[in-house]
Amino acid sequence: MLLKGKIAVIYGAGGAIGGAVARAYASEGAKVFLTGHTKAPVEAAVKDIVWAGGVAEAAVVDALDEPTVETHLQSVVDKTGRIDISFNAIGVADAAILGVPLAKMAVGQFSLAIEAYTRSYFLTARTAAKYMIPQKSGVIMTVTALPSRIGTPLNGGYGPAQAAKEALTRDLSYELAPLGIRVVGLRPHGLPETSTMRDVFEVKAEASGMNWDQFQAYLAGTTHPKRVMALDEVASMAVLMASDRASGMTGTTVNLSMGALGE
Repeated sequence: MLLKGKIAVIYGAGGAIGGAVARAYASEGAKVFLTGHTKAPVEAAVKDIVWAGGVAEAAVVDALDEPTVETHLQSVVDKTGRIDISFNAIGVADAAILGVPLAKMAVGQFSLAIEAYTRSYFLTARTAAKYMIPQKSGVIMTVTALPSRIGTPLNGGYGPAQAAKEALTRDLSYELAPLGIRVVGLRPHGLPETSTMRDVFEVKAEASGMNWDQFQAYLAGTTHPKRVMALDEVASMAVLMASDRASGMTGTTVNLSMGALGE
């Protein structure tokens, strides 16, 4: 098992990516602490993990609230004595940030994504680093998306937010890698099997002029194998990057776009 004995905290574990990563971590031997803004989807993921023989706990944590993040992680360390992996997969409601041309968008709507995504990643990373620095080990991870690197329409501040997270990954690594802590991101390209991607489509459908089948074909058509990466493939990469086998990986965001982005 690649993560046997590791202690992992997953923020946004009620979502598709966070839940998949939590299940994958647990299947590879990690004890996982799942957090989310609402209780039901996080508890559902915990039940799946426990049923499969893994060890998991659920907690309601607002990953934008500093005291809540700090109190929860302190409780994890009190129980386990350490934190080995921090994975941030929080999202923002698509309807609040997508679907409006930039020239017509209010500044508050534009900045919402930037504030939420960067604040959450910074808070969870900084809090994890507080415990990882004394133990001189740990992995801090997050997930971004292709709009961090290419121009896309009707995404408001989402692309700039993801680009900011990737810059933060590099800066965190520069400061923390000499202390034994790796910082790595994952950048998948569209996951039509998730409800989140369907929600994105619904928000932008009228303006894009595409139906759901056309949208899926568009996503697949931008990649080399003419398909997008599956959710379990993203989770498997999250396992590898969190494991000791990826000890040489830090300060980078792993390109999972299947050729849609050439670097």
